[in-house]
Amino acid sequence: MTTKTLLESFVDLIIAKSDYQELDRIYLNNRIMNLVGESVKDLTTDKSDLLDLKDELLAQAVKNEKVGATFEEQDCLGAELMNFITPIPSVVNQRFWQTHQADPKKAIADFYALSKENDYIKTKAIAKNIYFKTETQYGDIEITINLSKPEKDPKQIALAKKMKASGYPMCLLCLENEGYQGRINHPARANHRVIRFDLLNKTWGFQYSPYAYFNEHCIFLSSQHEPMSICDETFARLLNIIETFPGYFVGSNADLPIVGGSILTHEHYQGGRHEFAMQKAPIEKAFTFTGFEDVSAGIVKWPMSVLRLRSANKESLLALVSKLLAAWRAYSDESVQVLANSNGEAHHTITPIARMRDGQFELDLVLRDNQTSAKFPDGIYHPHQDVQHIKKENIGLIEVMGLAILPPRLKDEMQVVADYLLGKVASVAQYHQVWADQIKASHPEVNDTNVEEIVQQEIGKVFARVLEDAGVFKRDQKGQEAFMRFVKSVGIND
Repeated sequence: MTTKTLLESFVDLIIAKSDYQELDRIYLNNRIMNLVGESVKDLTTDKSDLLDLKDELLAQAVKNEKVGATFEEQDCLGAELMNFITPIPSVVNQRFWQTHQADPKKAIADFYALSKENDYIKTKAIAKNIYFKTETQYGDIEITINLSKPEKDPKQIALAKKMKASGYPMCLLCLENEGYQGRINHPARANHRVIRFDLLNKTWGFQYSPYAYFNEHCIFLSSQHEPMSICDETFARLLNIIETFPGYFVGSNADLPIVGGSILTHEHYQGGRHEFAMQKAPIEKAFTFTGFEDVSAGIVKWPMSVLRLRSANKESLLALVSKLLAAWRAYSDESVQVLANSNGEAHHTITPIARMRDGQFELDLVLRDNQTSAKFPDGIYHPHQDVQHIKKENIGLIEVMGLAILPPRLKDEMQVVADYLLGKVASVAQYHQVWADQIKASHPEVNDTNVEEIVQQEIGKVFARVLEDAGVFKRDQKGQEAFMRFVKSVGIND
């Protein structure tokens, strides 16, 4: 077996996986040695995976003082190394749309494969996440404990403080991120590519999420840095997207604080190839709206307040959604603490999700209300205080559909709770204590074999409660009667 150098192995794969040819080998050797140090030409390796080789090159670059020791500095260099196998944006776009003409699904699959292979999608980091399902009355909801994004270390924080403020790119979703080198306080994007497409006569972009939360987690983003807005055009865009990108769902975060996502400053939607629990949830009460008999409608059996509409007639569906959005924005029902606005502030909006089902357009409309009160200063329809030990952040699009994204701290805290249930420790973190005692009281059968599953199931129950807190019309009789009052105010057929 012939032993290869680290440099030779990496260049071999670049040539095999990119537009570079054998004639380019000397050029590639020199460019890579410039990035990581000339000593790399003498090092041997037994690795054959491209990402493993990239990691070895980064380790040598640190030794050669070609890059700093922080994750951010190394990530910038790593992206630059993986840029060697990434075609330039014009080529990526040309190939995508050329393939799309004959086979849209293959075009999407090819771009997804490239985004993984060039390490834009951080497959190694994503694999660290903890994932499990828990059974609830609403179906099997999904739980992720997000361990893929590295936490900031003190060195990175110190370096970031020394940097001059930069307004470029304006945010993480701007097109200007494509090919951006990155810096201590902005992620590396040298290997980032965006597919451009026309959406209702405006240029939009299609890319994947680097730290994906589900299968083929992608982002559709406006080419302009403009704030999120839920309006009639939103729904038309969503339906156009699922036509252009077959097999994907697409949804939008709400456009108001508290009930919106983490980025409200740039218009964007999220999509992918994943079936969430909410999509599987059945219609609980079916009806049709007056004048829209070609649109089937109903209330979904889900902890949040969801209307599901389905039709083959896009224009009719969009007209009904426009009517529903206008009605909800103006609707109040003080008997169940639903208020359209107060003190000049609007409280109502919608989190919409679009997909194709059995050849028809399907829209789920999740009603949102961002009121606060003295009792619930974080939000009346936000995770309440007693469940914030598990989840206190906004309930955005992904979680609305039944996939919890929980903080990294829970990995170790879950183990401490498990040890407490087994009598190995005397207490848990103060904010988990009441919950842990409740688990202990309700699970006298806990043992070494089942403790992990019990803790996971109890986390799932808390997340179901989180979603119930975020539901505007509650799941009790009073709440469901109030939900139907709103539906009837829009006009339904008896």
